[in-house]
Amino acid sequence: MTKDDLADIYRAYIACLNRQDWPALAEFVHDDVAHNARALGLSGYRAMLEQDFREIPDLQFNIALLIADPPRIAARLKFDCSPIGTFLGLAVNGKRVSFCENVFYEFHDGRIRQVWSIVDKAAIETQL
Repeated sequence: MTKDDLADIYRAYIACLNRQDWPALAEFVHDDVAHNARALGLSGYRAMLEQDFREIPDLQFNIALLIADPPRIAARLKFDCSPIGTFLGLAVNGKRVSFCENVFYEFHDGRIRQVWSIVDKAAIETQL
């Protein structure tokens, strides 16, 4: 897989998330996916994302930076949203906040198998 192929797959994955097209998630995410070294499997990963959208109804994933080096992707995702209650242990309660997530993905057989992510919680804290 080329860098461009992998970047295209990743962009399609982000579009899938933004559409909340959960049945299509299996096209992009491996059955044995792990998030931050925690084995979730596809169903657990989907449940995590569905929970994110319940807690942040206006959630949209925006790619600010994307580097593809097969079989890995490094991305900086930008968010501008209004979590409805507590988010990352912070009482956001509907206030609009902007923050980024730095995330690395490792692909296996053309699908995401490993995800490592860190959300810039300090950016949210300064806005509250």
